[in-house]
Amino acid sequence: MTTKDLQQRDVTANGIRIHYVEQGTGPLVLLCHGFPEGWYSWRDQLAALAAAGYRAVAPDMRGYGRTEAPADILSYTILDIVGDMIGLVSALGGSQAVIVGHDWGANIAWHAALFRPDVFPAVAALSVPFRLRGPAPPLHMLRKAGLLTHYWFHFQEPGVAEAEFERDPRATLRRILYSISGDAPPATRELTLQPGKGWFANTLDPEHLPAWFTDADLDHMAAEFSRSGFRGGLNWYRNIDRNWELTAPWAGAVIRPPALFIAGSEDPVISSGSGAAAVQALPIAVPGLKRKLLIDGAGHFIQQERPQIVNEAIVEFLGGLAAWGRP
Repeated sequence: MTTKDLQQRDVTANGIRIHYVEQGTGPLVLLCHGFPEGWYSWRDQLAALAAAGYRAVAPDMRGYGRTEAPADILSYTILDIVGDMIGLVSALGGSQAVIVGHDWGANIAWHAALFRPDVFPAVAALSVPFRLRGPAPPLHMLRKAGLLTHYWFHFQEPGVAEAEFERDPRATLRRILYSISGDAPPATRELTLQPGKGWFANTLDPEHLPAWFTDADLDHMAAEFSRSGFRGGLNWYRNIDRNWELTAPWAGAVIRPPALFIAGSEDPVISSGSGAAAVQALPIAVPGLKRKLLIDGAGHFIQQERPQIVNEAIVEFLGGLAAWGRP
């Protein structure tokens, strides 16, 4: 696939300029990426969904790529970003969309279906399972558990991770995308960092890119981050505890719309500890769960690592839904 196969546009929604790409016609499917990615991480899904009769739309999320990046850290809460997706559906001329998300985008997709099931009547999430709201802010719980080397803490101080990642965006993406994929050695897939050291100390720079990620792919993504920087995406992490505060009205709420969950068996988000427990608890937290697909040997960047399996699962899920609003 090349970018010339896609329609690239900008629209104002929820008060910011959002850049998006789309392919196909039919019922609207919204694709939300995670960190550190952009719309391009859905390159294989856009074509597959279009071929299956859907209008697939993948935005650069708030703070990423060619979408606006507000200066205020507090502008990156879960309410702001779900609000972007609601505004985008409306700006696209629709009233409903099935929302699909990966990584942080999965968290947005889950909460979009939780907050506004009238707009998002079904949800597919990759890599990150939905968790019921905990009893205390997440960073507080990590501190209480003694998990002070969790990578979330490394991302909290503005400027620290930015300096590390922006020194060489191409090397940053190459190391991150490889090191928590299913192709990397298990030791590099840990989400805890070496004390006093940054993210890169726990990664490998591969001699050769994995088969699922080409030099052309790396060129595209590195060019985007060279222009935008990493601050916008990192600001999402700086609202983790704020998100807990804002979602108090939904304490105990479960997700009832039809749902699909896909992850790689080697994804560190779900392969052990609380992540593994969250996957086991999904039928309780997500009563609408229709399928839980764990892909053997795959890592975190599942839609890029195993596009054919992911495409087939999403298209099958969509085909089993009752009709939803058309744009």
